[in-house]
Amino acid sequence: MSTLTAAQKRAQAQADYDAFLAGCPSRQLLDRISDKWVALILAALGSDGPQRSRAEPAGEPRAMRYSELARRLAGVSQKMLTQTLRSLERDGLVTRTVTATVPVTVTYELTDLGLSLHRLMRGVKEWAEAHMDEVHANRERYDTRVD
Repeated sequence: MSTLTAAQKRAQAQADYDAFLAGCPSRQLLDRISDKWVALILAALGSDGPQRSRAEPAGEPRAMRYSELARRLAGVSQKMLTQTLRSLERDGLVTRTVTATVPVTVTYELTDLGLSLHRLMRGVKEWAEAHMDEVHANRERYDTRVD
């Protein structure tokens, strides 16, 4: 039995995780991150919150309290926010910190893994906001065309 080099191990991992293959486990992860609440939570975690100080510029990821996230994500139910945060914590994208105060303070923060995904989700959110007028116009043209 031969020993694989680091490069061979990376190549094997890439072959093992090909999302175009039906049985690839990475499809579960793609399923998770394509959820609208996951995308919005990852984009929201600190990036759009108010600037707290000069040391913490607006737009930089930071820890957020559960209540901040709930206010930021208009329309999310408490149950959905809790379930989504738990799944993100399980996947190692978010850390949850409980501080013994009265009442208890719970904050969520991106891990390094979550931060790498945050940048992508932030870009998708910004793209959607920048191109929504074009999408609306295309939808209207499509819906009113005569075939």
